[in-house]
Amino acid sequence: MTLQMHDLTIRHGSTVVVHLTATVAPGEVLTIMGPSGSGKSTLLAALTGTLAPGFACTGRVVLNGRDVSAAPANLRHMGILFQDDMLFPHLSVAGNLGFGLSDRVRPAAQRRDRIDAALSEIGLHGYGDRDPATLSGGQRARVALLRMLLSDPQALLLDEPFSRLDAALRQQIRALVFDQARQRGLPVILVTHDPQDAIAAGGRILSPLGQTPA
Repeated sequence: MTLQMHDLTIRHGSTVVVHLTATVAPGEVLTIMGPSGSGKSTLLAALTGTLAPGFACTGRVVLNGRDVSAAPANLRHMGILFQDDMLFPHLSVAGNLGFGLSDRVRPAAQRRDRIDAALSEIGLHGYGDRDPATLSGGQRARVALLRMLLSDPQALLLDEPFSRLDAALRQQIRALVFDQARQRGLPVILVTHDPQDAIAAGGRILSPLGQTPA
């Protein structure tokens, strides 16, 4: 799977905040670096089809050979992780994961087996019935990643998802996310202001305007 941005330009009024032409190969991480307000999250909103009113976007977004520039958000097949894990507090861990799992996976027993197997894969065997409030920060981050992966995305977008984690946990979760993306052959775009995140990603680094940061 490949993610391509062809002359992708986002304007707010007369100001160009994003201007990118880039191809992200399967398993590759493209890091977009810049300070707060530089257009990083705006880029991700454009890619997911959730750009706020007041912004205008031109150019093309092509995912796995399909032009998704005008597709609604739910048909773009892009998974995204945010700074907050955004787990639903009224659902168990398994309930949260089931929210991401395709409706095509049936019956209920098969869905539960799929969820249990996925939890075992990330070291959380037997956690399905747990309340998310009882999990540690690292466990919650892993459940959020798993919920997104169970939706079978074709690209992975990372909106500074490691920024609220302490140093040791940050390194662990970062490695897990990148490893999972590479195993699945997902193109990844990471937006961050942290050079250590960019170094760990191991790929190209660009600003929202397509320049190589100094």
